[in-house]
Amino acid sequence: MAKKVRRQRTRREFFNKKCKLCKDHVETIDYKDVDKLKRFVTRKGRILPRRMSGNCVKHQHRVAASIKRARYMALLPYVEDQNI
Repeated sequence: MAKKVRRQRTRREFFNKKCKLCKDHVETIDYKDVDKLKRFVTRKGRILPRRMSGNCVKHQHRVAASIKRARYMALLPYVEDQNI
């Protein structure tokens, strides 16, 4: 008989992120609140994906829309300042 191979669990399986915005009962995300939006943007200016930010689907869509509005209004940069 073949032995059963036990699958090793990774650290990611044990760590379950909860949506910070759901926990704080946030309904609207204001595009003018740049400090809050910067938490969901990388240093290069990319929007963090759901698996990294820990947002639920509803709040991730709202955060992404607010970041795009803030970029359009020149409150957030599209990309970082590149010194060549």
